Amino acid sequence: MKKSVEEDVFIPLYPKSTVEDKSSLRSKFQERRFWSAVKLLSNVVLWDGIVQEDKVRDLGLSKLLNRYLLLNILNTPLGPDNIKKCNKVVACLPERWFQDLKGGSTLSELLNFSQHLLQ
Repeated sequence: MKKSVEEDVFIPLYPKSTVEDKSSLRSKFQERRFWSAVKLLSNVVLWDGIVQEDKVRDLGLSKLLNRYLLLNILNTPLGPDNIKKCNKVVACLPERWFQDLKGGSTLSELLNFSQHLLQ
């Protein structure tokens, strides 16, 4: 899993003006790479409970979400596409990671993502 996250994930960053045209090849390629990384996130998180939780959270959240996915989400214009991406990421996260948290708090690895959601 670590090798896949570190070596197989590639989401190019293009200027917003380039990817705003959804029919452009760059936009389509970036979207395919984003959704491929989301699928990898969901697969990594499935190992929770089998592999140590701190390892799964490091790979899934610190490396995959914060290093790759969040950059793409932040570069996606606010609107339905951004909401769809955020919902899909949230759907990947195991509920048990949040059971012992007090109201209004989140996992340290999710601070930047949470700030984006609050916007």
